[in-house]
Amino acid sequence: QPKSFLKTRGFLFQRIYYLSLEFYMGRTLQNTMINLGLQNACDEAIYQLGLDMEELEEIEEDAGLGNGGLGRLAACFLDSMATLGLAAYGYGIRYEYGIFNQKIRDGWQVEEADDWLRHGNPWEKARPEYMLPVHFYGRVEHAATGIKWIDTQVVLALPYDTPVPGYMNNTVNTMRLWSARAPNDFNLRDFNVGDYIQAVLDRNLAENISRVLYPNDNFFEGKELRLKQEYFVVAATLQDIIRRFKASKFGSTESVRTVFDSFPDQVAIQLNDTHPAMAIPELMRIFVDIEKLPWNKAWDITKRTFAYTNHTVLPEALERWPVDLVEKLLPRHLQIIYEINQRHLDHIAFLFPNDVDRLRRMSLIEEGGTKRINMAHLCIVGSHAVNGVAKIHSEIVKTQVFEDFAALEPEKFQNKTNGITPRRWLLLCNPGLAELIAEKIGEDYVRDLSQLTKLHKFVDDDLFIREVAKVKQENKVKFAQYLEKEYKVKINPSSMFDVHVKRIHEYKRQLMNCLHIVTMYNRKPPRAPRGQAAPGYHMAKMIIKLINAVGHVVNNDPVVGSKLKVIFLENYRVSLAEKVIPATDLSEQISTAGTEASGTGNMKFMLNGALTIGTMDGANVEMAEEAGEENLFIFGMRVEDVTELDKEGYHAQEYYNRLPELKQAIDQIRSGFFSPKEPDLFKDVVNMLFHHDRFKVFADYEAYVKCQEKVSELYLNSKAWTKMVIRNIAAAGKFSSDRTIKEYARDIWHVEPSDLKIPPPNEPRDAGEDKTPNGTAA
Repeated sequence: QPKSFLKTRGFLFQRIYYLSLEFYMGRTLQNTMINLGLQNACDEAIYQLGLDMEELEEIEEDAGLGNGGLGRLAACFLDSMATLGLAAYGYGIRYEYGIFNQKIRDGWQVEEADDWLRHGNPWEKARPEYMLPVHFYGRVEHAATGIKWIDTQVVLALPYDTPVPGYMNNTVNTMRLWSARAPNDFNLRDFNVGDYIQAVLDRNLAENISRVLYPNDNFFEGKELRLKQEYFVVAATLQDIIRRFKASKFGSTESVRTVFDSFPDQVAIQLNDTHPAMAIPELMRIFVDIEKLPWNKAWDITKRTFAYTNHTVLPEALERWPVDLVEKLLPRHLQIIYEINQRHLDHIAFLFPNDVDRLRRMSLIEEGGTKRINMAHLCIVGSHAVNGVAKIHSEIVKTQVFEDFAALEPEKFQNKTNGITPRRWLLLCNPGLAELIAEKIGEDYVRDLSQLTKLHKFVDDDLFIREVAKVKQENKVKFAQYLEKEYKVKINPSSMFDVHVKRIHEYKRQLMNCLHIVTMYNRKPPRAPRGQAAPGYHMAKMIIKLINAVGHVVNNDPVVGSKLKVIFLENYRVSLAEKVIPATDLSEQISTAGTEASGTGNMKFMLNGALTIGTMDGANVEMAEEAGEENLFIFGMRVEDVTELDKEGYHAQEYYNRLPELKQAIDQIRSGFFSPKEPDLFKDVVNMLFHHDRFKVFADYEAYVKCQEKVSELYLNSKAWTKMVIRNIAAAGKFSSDRTIKEYARDIWHVEPSDLKIPPPNEPRDAGEDKTPNGTAA
């Protein structure tokens, strides 16, 4: 429905705000051409100029403002929200340095700064007219007129806007990223007693807030700078949201509206994990201290405004900020959090009298040792909806991690299985396959991916089978050429491309894959290349070194020859994913059951015609449900098996003693077979596998190796393999981020997506139509 129609009917126009500390956007040029329907025209124009469009595309830097899944999900969601015609804004930080560039030197990871802005960014527009102050430190004063937060240090938030075009609908939304700027008088007020030069140099302290993205994926690091980043984005964004809300009533930013009753009907804020959790106490501070709303009313509005997405169940990833740090940096917010907690615990005590243990479990404040604020608890208490990102994960969230909260308010907990945008992850990266599908079922599937089910009727079509296999082969040849150019490694494009790309983390079990490579090497059969990439803690770096050391031995073995190659893909990023995913035959999704919240790489591989070898974890479960378990290579323990093993006790030694091939592989790693110059190099890895392996690599090793044998067997039968590929592509429709966003819109934000195409600016509109529904475009 046109927004003007909604307005005349007395409806309020709702805006969606997606708050995320990460937006892993990758490159923009090709995506924009596709979404605007300009790709062919641009290709032709560039060709006429005697230039090569692919060369031009390769020059663009990735906007790597994210670590992996969480940040890339935010990027896919922005694409879907614009494509579905939702009035949505992405809010985050404009990091000067994104995720580090990874170099591999002598098998070791070396990080280099990602100076992605050094040549400028043509897609963004600075908006200094919307610059806003953000306060830190200071103290709280209780005056007759109310509570005041005073003597603060001010940092300015300068917004940069990037357009987010929907697919072929003329809708363009905005991603607004904040950059930190020091105010002019920063550290200069007492200049007359000090050093002017030093005072100006100290401005960097304020501007460091938006300097660099923390490269921690699934790991909480309680640093003051990180908390500053989290509050910085939240404080600037909420001021912006409230300015827009106030302006929308009167069509003028000058007007001040103090009635906030309709706020939750016009504003929906989605918290992408707990990183922007400080938005909850910040909105309360604005309502209570500045707008003078009574607490209960402010709290009711706040709860109805926020919704929280949980992304991980790993304890080391959950944010728990020390109370002392919050008190120093944000003294008023700590008071508000205490007040929220007090009222929350009073309510629990009323419902469950004398249950002290329950109060302790459900408190926002964790006592014992360092007092900490449990940010997930704050998000749950301060939101009207909490969701996990795959069915199995949402179940674990409800029944294990936040069991007490789910028992109290079961209606609050939901599942929203992740998705990926088919525009980038099929049209852009795999045009050959996209075109082939369009020839068979038409082009509408790009907007409605569920139409891929129509491909089921071509599973036995010999011509279609050959065409699908041909597209895959072309993608493999192209990727093999890329590898030869970049890595000086020649691989046989007809060998199986067995790919494991994700952040290096023990739960993702790159080590299990590595043990299988060693086992294959020891058997010396024909097999395939694979690649990975990673962050910065000790074990992850050791794993990278081990994979490269194994690769060095395998790739230089004269007996194995070209039959098995191990390639570590350096500096994995969105633009590299766009090259490797369409060329992949086998997708590795082998996390320990119950540890991967969802995964989205698994979906990208499925859509691009790779088969999955994986555990029943995250979205793999739903992929098996959609395609039929017989069309994936599922192996290993299920969640209940892992729980059972935890009860019995996991003893790595028993598997080592029982499985000769595992013993051989471990002995080789331990003895220095892969590191002859430093025989003890991998002792920490081996020690971890025997004594501290929470993710039970040995327990799934045997099932994994057997499953890989089934993979090899099927791969030799090209027709049977390709038929299974077609069944997977036909079943991939559920995993569009359009479907995910429709579910958020319906169940959490209570808005209706619109498939209305806005007329282009050069076409006259109806005279009566309101061109700026409910206020300004900014």
